Formats: sequence, C-alpha cells, structure tokens
Amino acid sequence: MYDEVVPFLDGGEATAYEHCKRAIERAYSKFSPRGIPLMGDHDWNDGLSAVGNEWKGESFWVAEFLYKILVDFVKVSEMREDYKFVEKTRDVIENLKEAINKYGWDGEWYLQATTDGWEKVGSKENEEGKIFLNPQLWAVISGIADDDRAKIAMDSVTKYLLKDYGALLLYPAYTKPRTDIGYITRYAPGLRENGGVYTHAATWAVWAYALMKDAELAYEAYRRICPPNRSKDIDKYMGEPYVTPGNSDGPISPYYGRGGWTWYTGSSQWLHRVATHWILGVRPEIDGLRIDPCIPKEWDGFTYRRKFRGATYVIEVENKNNVSYGVKEIYVDGKAIEGNLIPEFNDGKEHHVKVILG
Repeated sequence: MYDEVVPFLDGGEATAYEHCKRAIERAYSKFSPRGIPLMGDHDWNDGLSAVGNEWKGESFWVAEFLYKILVDFVKVSEMREDYKFVEKTRDVIENLKEAINKYGWDGEWYLQATTDGWEKVGSKENEEGKIFLNPQLWAVISGIADDDRAKIAMDSVTKYLLKDYGALLLYPAYTKPRTDIGYITRYAPGLRENGGVYTHAATWAVWAYALMKDAELAYEAYRRICPPNRSKDIDKYMGEPYVTPGNSDGPISPYYGRGGWTWYTGSSQWLHRVATHWILGVRPEIDGLRIDPCIPKEWDGFTYRRKFRGATYVIEVENKNNVSYGVKEIYVDGKAIEGNLIPEFNDGKEHHVKVILG
C-alpha cells in the first residue's frame, strides 16, 4: 500500500509513503514559537473560524491529534527502516508532549486554543466556552496526558459535558458573538457546535472513557447517543428513530434534545466503531484481532460475529464474574491461546472464539 505511486494535484508523483511524510512535514512548518501547531482559519471545529486568521493563534487539539498521528506513523517508518525520519519524528513527539502539558493545561482540563491575540479559549478564565470536549478526549486518546491529568480531564468531561443525550462539544454555550473566535459564537446557544452534542466528537468520548477503563461511563456516553434510545421521546427528538443525528440541541436550547443533520454517515460510522472496537473491544491490529472488552459489569456477556481478513470469527464473551474488563482465558476452536490477540487465519472458514472475563 505505501509503495503505491500516487500523483500530486499540481503535477509529479510519489509513493503513498512519501505523500504521508510530506503532509507531516508541512504540519511542522506551522508551529508557534512555543511549539504548538497554529490554528489558521480553524482546526477540526470549523466554527472556530476567526481564532487564528493571522497565523498566531494556536490549537492544542491539533497538537494532540498530530501527536497521535506521529506516534502511529513512526512505527511505519521503523518498518521501512527510514531511520532519519524516525529520529526527527521522535524529537517532535517529545517536544509536543512537553509543550502541550506546559502551555495547554488549565488546572482541571486542557485548553482548546489561543487566539491571535494570545487569549485562551476553553479556559476557566473564560466567561463562556470554558471547557471544550475534544482536547480532553484526545489528551487521553493520543496518550499525551499522564495518568493523573487524564483522570482529572475526564472527570471534568463527566462533570460539565456529559449530559442526557451525549457529551456536549463545549460548556457553557456562547451567548455573545466574538469576532476573535468565529461563527460558532453566532449560532443560537445550545445549537450544534455552540454547546450542543456534536455527535462526531461525542462518539470519541466513548473511546476515551474505555481507554480509562471506565466501562460504565463509556457505555453511558454511547447509550445516550444511540438512536433507538433517543426515539423513545420522538416529539423531543424530532428525528428518524433509526438514524444517527449529526447533532442534538444542548441544555440551553429551547429544543433540548432535538436531533439534527440525520443521515450523517460520518457520525454513524464512528458510533458503530466505538461500540465494536472499544465497548465490545474487538478491534483489528497489524498482527491479528484484539479482544479487549470494556462492558458494564452487570452484562452476562455477548456474542459478536466478525469477518476479518478472509475468515469469520464467532466471538462469545462470558462474564460470569461480573467484571467490566480483563480477559482471563481465550479458546480458539477449542484450544487455549496466550494473551488476547487472535491470529489471522485468512482461510475462508468460520472460527469459534470463547472469551472468559475475570
């Protein structure tokens, strides 16, 4: 895959691996003097459309996201024996971790950004938009936060952001337009990115809670989004009962709980992914299929049928000990195996996997 030759938009061509490297190195050219990636017109949240127009504002979420990309991609570079790029990447990884924890930590959570005028965004110093969801989740997902800060940040998510219909994107909602932040502040309070549940990001809360091994909250963050649960009160939800909404109105909205942008496939795919990969805990890795459930302890277990690399795996998880996580034993086609990584068979056959938690 990485050796496939791919054209550039403006002419020429290079391998897919070279494309990846060039994209990463371009990101290196847009750092602040403090070593934090610059915001520009916006980051993942396009509503932050005025934070960095002058290329001075920083995005701590981009720092975390880039950190995750580099930690993952450096493994690819090692496999390809591209040691010069590996050395450079490891330097950036180390510097990013130091910079974000030095400048991005606000005491109980991580900042979202700083503006061109060096004002904090997503800080306890702000009257509105004190805490943003994404920098807390990606501090955990990326591994940039140590255990203590990860717990404090996720406790803040639970306290301020996890509401009836999923995790809010920020709190409290903006009620006054701010020309140094962007059009997010001109949305009605509680609508979409402005203090609503933006489902794409809210699914990542499931992932982060699961990484923290907080199975109860991982499931709650999922359950509160899940369309069949939402549609029990269809007059409030106002969306199709079988479709994941792109967003739901937040508590400050007069239509609290209203679903919007249904048929939003990006969010539905993420909702499915966090449910299967991080609650059921069945996820693909380079060397096989990892079985690592993180489920409510009252579950007796579950059965999951998974097609993976040319074979079908029928996975039966047994939870007689009423635990949330921890694989005690695994049997593949009746034979015990070490660890919880199931090898790929690629034989076109069906294989039975028995997992005992304990």
